[in-house]
Amino acid sequence: ADYWGSVERYGVVSKSWITMVSQLRLVLYHRGQAHEVPRKIMPSYAVPAPQSEMVALIDLWLQRRAPALRPATVYHHALTARRFLQHLSSVAPEVQTFAAVKHEHIVSWMDAMATELSPKTGRPLTTRSQRERVIRLAQFFKDAEDWAWPGIPRWPLVAKRDLPRAPECVPRYIPRADLERLMDAVRLLDDPFQRAAFLVARWSGARRSEIQRLTTECLDTYPDGTARLRLPVGKTARERLVPLHEEAAEALRVVLAIRAEVADRDLPDERTGQLVRFVFVGRGKLMSARQLFENPLTRLCNAAGLVDSNGKRTITMHRFRHTLGTELAERGAKLHTIMSVLGHESPRMSMVYCRISDAEVLRDYRSVLAPGAVIAGAGAEAIRGGDLGNDAIDWLRTNFLKTELELGHCLRLPSEGPCECDLYLNCSRFVTTPSYGPRLRERHRLELSLADDARVRSWPREVERHCAIARRIEGLLSDLGETLE
Repeated sequence: ADYWGSVERYGVVSKSWITMVSQLRLVLYHRGQAHEVPRKIMPSYAVPAPQSEMVALIDLWLQRRAPALRPATVYHHALTARRFLQHLSSVAPEVQTFAAVKHEHIVSWMDAMATELSPKTGRPLTTRSQRERVIRLAQFFKDAEDWAWPGIPRWPLVAKRDLPRAPECVPRYIPRADLERLMDAVRLLDDPFQRAAFLVARWSGARRSEIQRLTTECLDTYPDGTARLRLPVGKTARERLVPLHEEAAEALRVVLAIRAEVADRDLPDERTGQLVRFVFVGRGKLMSARQLFENPLTRLCNAAGLVDSNGKRTITMHRFRHTLGTELAERGAKLHTIMSVLGHESPRMSMVYCRISDAEVLRDYRSVLAPGAVIAGAGAEAIRGGDLGNDAIDWLRTNFLKTELELGHCLRLPSEGPCECDLYLNCSRFVTTPSYGPRLRERHRLELSLADDARVRSWPREVERHCAIARRIEGLLSDLGETLE
């Protein structure tokens, strides 16, 4: 501080010097004058924590976990642990060892996160961010217990029920009109690397980091001549091969031709540790996500008019992935195909695309809620009269698959309690359509036969019940314009 004037000034100047030294090392490496691959290590953002004994254990944990984790993951683990210790020092300064940490300390930290603002956005932390922080801390306690470290609680401090419930969002595909405008702007990009990156994202469904780390051996063909893309080891720790649209393949060939003329050395892959020749390299180093995706995407959205009222772009790179998954499902691709293309580990992840793209669900939804639909049942009046609120419409639109019954649909919202439509066909939330006509007629015949059987057994109450259900079905068929036979 005496030399630079202030700690803040030192931080700014030191980053500039580190950047320049890193660039010099990079030049020397590609000239063959330096044999060690240069790494740019900037001053890290450290959250101060006064509990020295606890900090030492966390550092030891990170040291043991580091070989199996990405550097960014290690950084977030360290930041989360120190944030917890910082909170602990403010609410329970007497706690200086992990043996004294109680469940209420974890709950207090979670309550504080609910009102904490993100240092990057200035907005409250999302539920997902809060959940990830708690999971990281829980992983530390679990590992320390598994390794039998002294001074660690021998009981779980965080239970699954304590975690904030993560919202299950439907994949946000890009609407066709918006996609066409955006891709028209992509084709006009001057930078061939950026243009190739966006076309690969559009037609492969690859994650951003997978595209960024493509190697010069990534493109070949199937026996029939269709382009094939080799995606590097990514989130699921495995390579995969996917077919590639010819437009994206041609853009990639242009970039590969440019790279073939550059005599630079291989760079290390952060996932595998191997030296490879990357496609998206600029000035001797791997292009950053900001240079390759974020900055051009902002320009593209502005050019295509895809911004909100605040001027913020409405498209993210991940929505290209959602769009391809949705298109595959809508065009009848098998579940295994969607899993293979998108690199999902479980069918559950790919089923999301199948659910939102199920043409039969959409047809059933329209048959009930579309204007002029032929419907019957006590719930039909609420639909015809427009008495369903916006919240009800939104819930039914996204959960319509869950409303199906044997003879129709139940429009009861979760807040209204359990469904009774299967017990009483005159329930106020029951609605049916002509597509259920065959089932209604079959159920009508069954109820009449059960009534006849009850007469033989001299069960008058059962005769009355089955006859009442049969008359109700007759009324529904009549309202739908259907016959009894």
